[in-house]
Amino acid sequence: MTPEDFPTALATAVSRYRAEVAAPAEHLSLLLWQMSEGHRLDLRETMPGHLTTSAIVLSPDHAKILVIDHVTIGRWLQPGGHYEPSAFFHLSAQREAEEETGVVGLKLHPRHQGQDLPFVIDSHDVPGKRSRNEPPHVHHDLQYLFVADPSLPLVAQLDEVHAAQWREVEMLAEFAPKAAERLKSVRAPARYVRPWGRA
Repeated sequence: MTPEDFPTALATAVSRYRAEVAAPAEHLSLLLWQMSEGHRLDLRETMPGHLTTSAIVLSPDHAKILVIDHVTIGRWLQPGGHYEPSAFFHLSAQREAEEETGVVGLKLHPRHQGQDLPFVIDSHDVPGKRSRNEPPHVHHDLQYLFVADPSLPLVAQLDEVHAAQWREVEMLAEFAPKAAERLKSVRAPARYVRPWGRA
């Protein structure tokens, strides 16, 4: 999408999320205020917050999750990063996961039904990057579910992450409790045809 298309696409994603997915206590107040003020949320220089996208990558049976040891944040997280121009928001999340971990065969989870509706929108504080003279600020993170084969090798992008690993899915609750709770209601695909040839 172009920068001109971005505000409308974001407004559609947020509106659908609030109507179809969000819990009653999810008000997204700062995000909605910045949108109403016309802030350029597609730019990382925009303060007090801007858009990020991330990928919650699961094994087909939902037993494992792909995580990264983030250099700047200093903890294990799901792959993700600042929004990069893409035809859809979930493609920005997919690109981040592929770049940071080297994961191959990544597929959008059937839960999304091929649509760009986020699984979670999570606005959270981050410390900022000292090398960029960034102050602490807020990431409005659009989170999407993906599926990949945990038996295939990973190659971590070492300038961004210390490591990329598959861990038990219960670890998700340590850094993304909203997503972990919502995932309890999502069934693993009964039959998921994957590019590596096993159903």
